[in-house]
Amino acid sequence: MDTQVLVYIVVGATFALYIGIAIWSRAGSTSEYYVASKGVHPIANGMATGADWMSAASFISMAGIISFVGRDGSVYLMGWTGGYVLLAMCLAPYLRKFGKFTVPEFVGERYYSQAARMVAVVCVIFISFTYVAGQMRGVGIVFSRYLEVDINLGVMIGMGIVFIYAVLGGMKGITYTQVAQYCVMILAYMIPAIFISILVTGNPIPQIGFGDTVQGTDTYLLDKLNQISIDLGFAEYTSGSKSTIDTFAITLALMVGTAGLPHVIVRFFTVPKVSDARLSAGWALLFIAILYTTAPAVASFARLNLVQTVNNAEYQQLPGWFQNWENAGLLAWQDKNGDGKIQYSAGAPFAGKPDFAADQRGASGERALTNAPTESANELYVDRDIMVLANPEIAQLPGWVVALIAAGGLAAALSTAAGLLLVISTSISHDLLKSNLMPNISEKQELLAARIAAAAAIAIAGYFGINPPGFVAQVVAFAFGLAAASFFPAIIMGIFYKRMNKEGAIAGMLTGLIFTFSYIVYFKFVNPAANTPEHWWFGISPEGIGTLGMVFNFVVSTVVAKMTAEPPAHIQELVEDIRVPRGAVSPVAGH
Repeated sequence: MDTQVLVYIVVGATFALYIGIAIWSRAGSTSEYYVASKGVHPIANGMATGADWMSAASFISMAGIISFVGRDGSVYLMGWTGGYVLLAMCLAPYLRKFGKFTVPEFVGERYYSQAARMVAVVCVIFISFTYVAGQMRGVGIVFSRYLEVDINLGVMIGMGIVFIYAVLGGMKGITYTQVAQYCVMILAYMIPAIFISILVTGNPIPQIGFGDTVQGTDTYLLDKLNQISIDLGFAEYTSGSKSTIDTFAITLALMVGTAGLPHVIVRFFTVPKVSDARLSAGWALLFIAILYTTAPAVASFARLNLVQTVNNAEYQQLPGWFQNWENAGLLAWQDKNGDGKIQYSAGAPFAGKPDFAADQRGASGERALTNAPTESANELYVDRDIMVLANPEIAQLPGWVVALIAAGGLAAALSTAAGLLLVISTSISHDLLKSNLMPNISEKQELLAARIAAAAAIAIAGYFGINPPGFVAQVVAFAFGLAAASFFPAIIMGIFYKRMNKEGAIAGMLTGLIFTFSYIVYFKFVNPAANTPEHWWFGISPEGIGTLGMVFNFVVSTVVAKMTAEPPAHIQELVEDIRVPRGAVSPVAGH
């Protein structure tokens, strides 16, 4: 059967499954819409959390970045995985015991302030829209290549699918849809990885194949990649170009950002008991580790296969996958020396102005992209986000594997997008309207408001998907930085520091959010020419600046708290009670 037909069948079947689950589990109350009535089994919640967290950045872009930058890409692996350990140990059980619907609700109750709650709502919206931009770009990339539609139309189709199961099912529908999406996602990631590991190294376990020798040689995979990189003018694959402080800052920002992401935290409000929150985090870490320990191997296999397939190859003899990705606008070649061969080397592609339009082909069949970087003699442009998706085609795997990877990429992007959009809608309906502007609305009206807010959020997310501000993983890294600088200190001190008051929390959240957001906007949008290590504060890049924003948050909030009145006695008792296991005797509350 033709690969394209298989793609339509597999993707169509998964979409039908998601929509069917949404209809079956349609939310009929605010409790079902916000937290699935707190009745989700820990294993199911662990799977749903894994799908919620393993976004398009994890599935599509993380291995793509590692394949191009080598060791520097390890910050994503270390930061995101370490963050989950932090979340399981320091946040999940305490937030579940508190027992509210949303993170802003926790902030508002803990800091006895509607102003604090509103600041938290603003933080949620900033973080979630920044994060969801990466997901919608991932949706567009998969649709544009595999369903052969324009990338903008692909984003719109993805919006429609998310609208159906997020608006209809709420947290209940999203949870069980995400369980299905996790299964699709992990199969789609692991099956090609196992196939390619066998082809490249002869070892069926990708994690072991990553450190094995290349098939038919005595050369280790990483040694071969190092030599190929040097031959092409790149740095060694296993060397790093980032400074130690920037590596540390990015890793820490991703780590604490994970623990502060509102759409991940809310997942632990959906289980029946406090102990189930810890179990959920443990299961989620196990399910996530399957993909995360495989990603470095996938990145290395993809890099080796790409270079060996395209470098010095005649365009007319390349397999069909190359032109397919050209047609999607994510791969391009311009024959600068007129020899009909693809020269892939260090530097940005397409020196000078392309001598033909982006939608035309040159004499040798080559195509240039007008939005690709310039000022180098490199002839090939490769979008990093295609590496995982194109890998099965480059390795010439069967059509059903290619179809499966398409379904997996969509599952990754849609599952996280749905979780984010739900957080946005609940923050608006529950924290903004019900708790502030319209306290007398009925439950039915609140549920309607949540669905309308979700629809509006989907429309805005679609705009970001059509006009993305960067590679998927980079955009997501900014969201983690914002979460690290705003939410994490307020939540961690809200649980473990009785003296923290509303004035300190508000001042800290605003300081961290404004500083981090301003730093990112300045270097990425206002003055991108200055986005170099010599201009960064303390040598910390925009991807890692959330760490500095977090430090500012901790310092400002602590100083302001010390200079203002203590929290009321009942709030301090509440903090003590949150930390005491159920059934134990609280030293303050006396139960």
